[in-house]
Amino acid sequence: MNKLLKKMMVALLVFCIGQTVYAEEVPDVQKILWVAEQGYVPAQYILGVMYADGQGVRQDYAEAVKWYRKAAKQGDTRAQSNLGLMYVNGKGVRQDYAEAVRWFRKAAEQGDAAAQSNLGVMYVNGQGVHQDYAEAAKWFHKAAEQGSAEAQLNLGVMYANGQGMIQDYVEAAKWYRKAAEQGDAQAQYNLGVMYTDGQGVRQDYVEAVKWYRKATKQGDVKAQYNLGVMYANGQGVRQNYVQAVKWIEKAAMQGHVKAQYNVGAMYANGQGVRQNLRVAKAWLGMACNNGNQLGCDGYRRLESGY
Repeated sequence: MNKLLKKMMVALLVFCIGQTVYAEEVPDVQKILWVAEQGYVPAQYILGVMYADGQGVRQDYAEAVKWYRKAAKQGDTRAQSNLGLMYVNGKGVRQDYAEAVRWFRKAAEQGDAAAQSNLGVMYVNGQGVHQDYAEAAKWFHKAAEQGSAEAQLNLGVMYANGQGMIQDYVEAAKWYRKAAEQGDAQAQYNLGVMYTDGQGVRQDYVEAVKWYRKATKQGDVKAQYNLGVMYANGQGVRQNYVQAVKWIEKAAMQGHVKAQYNVGAMYANGQGVRQNLRVAKAWLGMACNNGNQLGCDGYRRLESGY
């Protein structure tokens, strides 16, 4: 079974929009502006959101930063978190990770889950601070306990990899499940991997298939590939090469290199599809060009007639 089971740290920066303003319900901008200029913090924050998203006004990141800053200086955690994100992305300001960390920390210390998660990411990546996995784990844990799916996912990854804490697959699976149940596709995929390998949970191919399938519905390429492999091997589902090709080819078309090799092999062998050596060579050649040695070997065999 070809496995793509490597867990990746997802460096997700959460954009904290607690009161997103939608176009159909945009209030009178002049009234909001007047109230904001009087120092009313919620209005300043909302005005920042409107300028950042271009809702009811022309999108203007510099103006968004201006209003976020006014609210942030008065202690608004959502504005502080969003201002930090503007510094991370260099929108409306020069990119400055140290400033981003400063604003994330202000909000995080007041209990803002999005800022806590973002601060954890900065510590993981060593952006604006010295890389420190233990500190990252601390902030992810705070945000995860408040229900942040992004933090739950990242905390699970850190437990799985033993970053900042002792490696613990049971804890990893626990946090993946929390994020997966909130609909996080990466967590759903990772939980599927845990069930496939029996890491932190009892090995259960049916459960693995269930979580891979949930992730595929959100377009997760790795889950598409793994679901195809499960069909090919009859693990957790009845063996079905037609379904295997369907899912592996979906992943291959999105650049998944192992999927490109496998779908090429299936066309070469006529598994789940009518044998087509021309199509097989195309996929194997693509896999080879993307660095897959098995693809190169398979392509050469077809070229030589073996």
